[in-house]
Amino acid sequence: MRNGIHPDYVEAKVTCSCGNTFTTRSTKNELHVELCNKCHPFYTGQQKFVDTGGRVQRFADKFGNAAERVAAKQAAEREARQKAAEEAAEAARAARAHKESRKADKAARHEVEQATKAGEADAAGDAVPETSDEGEGGEE
Repeated sequence: MRNGIHPDYVEAKVTCSCGNTFTTRSTKNELHVELCNKCHPFYTGQQKFVDTGGRVQRFADKFGNAAERVAAKQAAEREARQKAAEEAAEAARAARAHKESRKADKAARHEVEQATKAGEADAAGDAVPETSDEGEGGEE
């Protein structure tokens, strides 16, 4: 050590905010502290865990239930896809039913026309020739 460049290491009086005093060694003559071994909760047995909002808790709040949120989001997406598929299937069923009803209506009109022609032919005494659907330009 070089002489003359270091502060003096002297006995210091330490005073706590609770009123406790003791001596130690320091570069200052007097020290004032807020906690000492007589009033600190760890030493008095009255320690309470105050760090509930600490780093670990904040991390758990932010990311702790991330797996649950992802699972809930995936379930919601699955339900939406399933609902869309059900709606599409219902629309397809409705379209098929509509097509079948149009087809049935067309067949019923055709039968009515045949019956009408047959009735006129019977009244006139003529035979009605069979007609085919090839020449008609109707629907579908």
